[in-house]
Amino acid sequence: MAASATTPRVALVTGAGQGIGRSIALRLAADGLDVAVNDIPSNAEALRAVAAEIESAGHRATTVLADVSDPVAVDEMVEQVATDLGKLDVMIANAGIAHVKPLLEVTPDEFDHLMSINLRGVHLCYTAAAKRMIAQGGGGKIIGACSIVGYRPFPLLGPYSASKWAVRGLTQAAAMEWAQHGITVNAYCPGIVGTAMWDHIDEKLAENEGLRKGAAIDKYSELIHLGRVSVPEDVAKFVSYLASPDSDYMTGQSVMIDGGIQFS
Repeated sequence: MAASATTPRVALVTGAGQGIGRSIALRLAADGLDVAVNDIPSNAEALRAVAAEIESAGHRATTVLADVSDPVAVDEMVEQVATDLGKLDVMIANAGIAHVKPLLEVTPDEFDHLMSINLRGVHLCYTAAAKRMIAQGGGGKIIGACSIVGYRPFPLLGPYSASKWAVRGLTQAAAMEWAQHGITVNAYCPGIVGTAMWDHIDEKLAENEGLRKGAAIDKYSELIHLGRVSVPEDVAKFVSYLASPDSDYMTGQSVMIDGGIQFS
């Protein structure tokens, strides 16, 4: 799975317009990969800025606007990456959303929408990438976004927690089925990260618990043994390892990068 001396490996990162996805895309480019970045159309401007930053560092980049819950769009996305950059070696299924609500108030439509992105979207990205990698030969790296709540659910994050538990199971099953093709499948499990998603989670948790904005994240941050909320770059560093040949003998794992909140 190592890159040749003349041809950089190619990665695709979904949800790359901001937050963890953006940091992963920039880190992989710094590692020497060419990077395709994906997000939804409303994040097009931010996505183009990420691609421009990758190109300014001397690497090839391409942008793909697509909804990861749409199977046709995901298939077309993978084919576009292979056309624009020549192949696909690393898939980072990072895109996801969070709803913060008591379980008794979650509507069926809200539940289905979250699952369509956090679980179905990961499944579609995994399988589309695997088909491309198998056709290419030579294996590949498939990496998904799990979460600390895939091991330890948080209150008011019931469906989100359930989606991430499911990503762990999907990751293990995919690792079993695709090992014969030289494809490794792993996931990363961030804890509390300073991103727009966690700002939203903090705001909603504070509303439900009668706290000021910022107090909820302060409360849960007391669980972090390393004493600080993580930044997206903390996660990107670990994804860099998962995407590299150094992790060739690792598959089926969902690893927490949470500063020591939850031990496995």
